[in-house]
Amino acid sequence: MTLTLDQALEGISGILVTPYDDAGDIAPQKLAPIIDRALGAGMHMPVVNGNTGEFYALTTDEACTMVREVVAMVDGRAPVLAGVGRGIRDACRLAEASAKAGATALMVHQPPDPFVSPRGTVDYLKAVSDAAGLPMMLYLRNDTIGTKAIAELCAVEGVKGVKWATPNPLKLADAIAACDPSIVWVGGLAEVWAPPLYAVGARGFTSGLVNIWPEHSVAIHAALAAGDYAGANALIARMSDFEAVRAEELNGTNVTGVKAALQAIGQNCGPTRPPSAWPLTMAQQERLNRFLRQIPEM
Repeated sequence: MTLTLDQALEGISGILVTPYDDAGDIAPQKLAPIIDRALGAGMHMPVVNGNTGEFYALTTDEACTMVREVVAMVDGRAPVLAGVGRGIRDACRLAEASAKAGATALMVHQPPDPFVSPRGTVDYLKAVSDAAGLPMMLYLRNDTIGTKAIAELCAVEGVKGVKWATPNPLKLADAIAACDPSIVWVGGLAEVWAPPLYAVGARGFTSGLVNIWPEHSVAIHAALAAGDYAGANALIARMSDFEAVRAEELNGTNVTGVKAALQAIGQNCGPTRPPSAWPLTMAQQERLNRFLRQIPEM
């Protein structure tokens, strides 16, 4: 039975890569085996057009194609979360395309405009909501706007969840206390930050690991759901090399590490696009290989 949106938000939001062909064009069908394995392992919700999907490296046309193709490949097996963002007209166009494709909800990237304001972001969310009529998860990468502003964003009609992507559990606790208790606060810094964010009230987490080794991510989620922090931390320790590689060069190897790992396991999804780094350095590749040796043969 397909999960509800709330159930899926409390699970693993698997941020899918965007595959490219030899000419550098998007090649969404390369995702089919990745999606099948992740859903078979128990991933709760695929996410298309997220940061691990190189959202800001895609044109709006490419992002529209990706959401159509991913929803079709998932084929009703799970809710699909579709990322939207950039300028308001691009965001609304992509929101409309996501709704038309059959996405369950939208993940609204925090606007990167140099002159963004908290109250302007409220207007931004309202416009996206009006364009698509879908539930929304906010992607919060900057908590310096303060608890009051976060609460105002969460009060916008249609906001059902927040992807909390800052390493500040105490600020997260304040935000949870200030907002409607029905909102789901999702750990947005992958598996490594899930335990401390869970400790103050987050549920569920995002993952790039699901592209490579979804079974491991599912095991971490199961441990956290059971309150087994020691077990979860032991599992997380096994992926430390993977996440360390992704965090290098100001996080510029974040997607690089995932795509290099996919190449190594025989699921080549092409390189990353600039300004992301490509390829890994020899030292980075050696560290990634050390991680990959742990993955059981498929």
